[in-house]
Amino acid sequence: MGFSVPRRVVIVGAGLGGTATAIRLLRFAREPLQVVVIERRSDHRSAGVAYHRAGNHWHHVFNIQAGRMSMFREDVDDFVDWANHEADRAGWPPEWSGLTFTESGPAPRRIYADYLAARLAEAAREAPHRVTLLEADGEVVDIGVGTGRVHLVVENYSLPHTDTGPRRMILEADHVVIATGLEERDLPFATGVTDHPAFVRHPYSEAGIERLLGLRKDAVVAIIGTLLSAYDSASLLLRRGHTGKLHMISRSGLTLRTYPPDHRHHVLSLPAPRLHADGYEGRENLVQRFKDEWERACAIVAREHPAVDRAVVTERVAKSWEPHLPEALARVPSSDLRALLDGYGSLLATLRVGAMPYITEFVHPAMADGGQIILTSGRVDEIVGTEAGTLKLSVSGPASTQTIEADLVIAGFGREPNYERVGSALWTNLLRKKIAVPHQRTGRGVEVDACGNLLGPTGARSGPISVVGGPREGDEIVRYGRMGAFAFNLAAIKNHSVGVAATVLRQLESCYDEPADDAAASVTDAEDPEVRAAFARSVMLDVRRMATRRRRDREAVTIRLEESLQAFRGAMTGDGEATVTDSALRFVVNRAAMTKLNDLSVTPRDLRSLLGLDGPPESD
Repeated sequence: MGFSVPRRVVIVGAGLGGTATAIRLLRFAREPLQVVVIERRSDHRSAGVAYHRAGNHWHHVFNIQAGRMSMFREDVDDFVDWANHEADRAGWPPEWSGLTFTESGPAPRRIYADYLAARLAEAAREAPHRVTLLEADGEVVDIGVGTGRVHLVVENYSLPHTDTGPRRMILEADHVVIATGLEERDLPFATGVTDHPAFVRHPYSEAGIERLLGLRKDAVVAIIGTLLSAYDSASLLLRRGHTGKLHMISRSGLTLRTYPPDHRHHVLSLPAPRLHADGYEGRENLVQRFKDEWERACAIVAREHPAVDRAVVTERVAKSWEPHLPEALARVPSSDLRALLDGYGSLLATLRVGAMPYITEFVHPAMADGGQIILTSGRVDEIVGTEAGTLKLSVSGPASTQTIEADLVIAGFGREPNYERVGSALWTNLLRKKIAVPHQRTGRGVEVDACGNLLGPTGARSGPISVVGGPREGDEIVRYGRMGAFAFNLAAIKNHSVGVAATVLRQLESCYDEPADDAAASVTDAEDPEVRAAFARSVMLDVRRMATRRRRDREAVTIRLEESLQAFRGAMTGDGEATVTDSALRFVVNRAAMTKLNDLSVTPRDLRSLLGLDGPPESD
């Protein structure tokens, strides 16, 4: 049951999504495999834009609690344990170097790159024999699909810590995972000031951070945006004693809620929202029904769950609604769905997630009447330079247009969800060749199936290519009802990495063989209690195998899993004639184990308990 030549999986992008998927592949693999992770920016390896050290000051903290930052849903305390017991704190500032991190407390974003790198290195060390990791620098600019293989065109390919210089390379792979992260939006209102010294296009960059740190204290600053990236910039300036006025500008004018100090993530069971009558009644009626049902749900939480802090009631409601939204959204015409997402996307984001007190404790007091921060609701139409070296912003508001003059203008990240507009050479080529197509229902991201396989115009798989992270935004919305950043953030990527890694290996490894639907049903829907018990026992052992970090422990669990599978097969045959092959049985069990690891109906802490991962595996 082995493959003599290692299969090769190439992961495009070494940020959170790519690193998480590489770790899962290294842990899940049972046969020889080479995992190649290619990153076009070496400083973004194991980090991406969100967490790389140079672009995140020590005052930039996660907007959620440290206890929710584990990259493993089945091991919720992993990040906090790493930060307290494994992290190298040499060079950390006093504010953090002596801190004991807690589940509900803050943590600086820049240390997350060290955490991801540590877990990737551990996964490589503890991988099975002939399962290896190769990290390479370079930009994948094109992908071609052949018969069962994929070739990647890589510009500036090089291997770190070698003398070989960058070169153009064609890589062959058995499977490709695209983990390119979030794409940056063009800012047409700023085309004339892109290179102006008073304009910061990339606040999460070394140059952007240095510009903020070097700004004179009384400077007038205009920040385009009023949500997380704007809070990061404002908080950094205020913490360093800035005295000048800060303008925060966005179309919505929405701001973030503050999490209570002792916040822990929970999932409430609330009545399903009644968002439709017999048929679709139009956008206005849907919005009104949504508002009415939202108020009803919030009232239920206040009445039946009085312990829930008012600041997180909306988060509890939004999470409870997720399983019900796909059915409701399916009735909405695509044009209306796109308009609703465009019009209410920011609002949905603020309902679903808040910010840590560490972020808001300087920003919110400065927003009080007459305070240092001036909130402006409106669209930035144009930014022009002045002879004095300042910048003037023309802002169209609900009733009038105003001009704001600033010594420094900071643009938010500006995420581009429409992949027909992105500047990436890779995505441009994939769309041009119809290997990828824009997500039809939402216009956000690209079309994928439930396992993350990239789809072409006919809805068929484009080849052995999978996707994790941001490009799956539209699919996350319509398939799972995940709105706002939850369509592509850490919570989504945790699930993507498990699902993609397990699916890829079931396709590549000879120990798996996908059975016909009726054969699979004979396993999963068996009526015999003994067969059902044997199936459940095998699934839980495979869950444990996939969740186990150490090679020796994983090998021991694998032996027990194979013994359980044989007992399972024996329970099914009765008269000695097998109904499914060993490899087909292994496939069905692994697919069920993957589903259990990705159970969205419970919190990660509850999931670990339900999976029985805190104790030894059950005996057969």
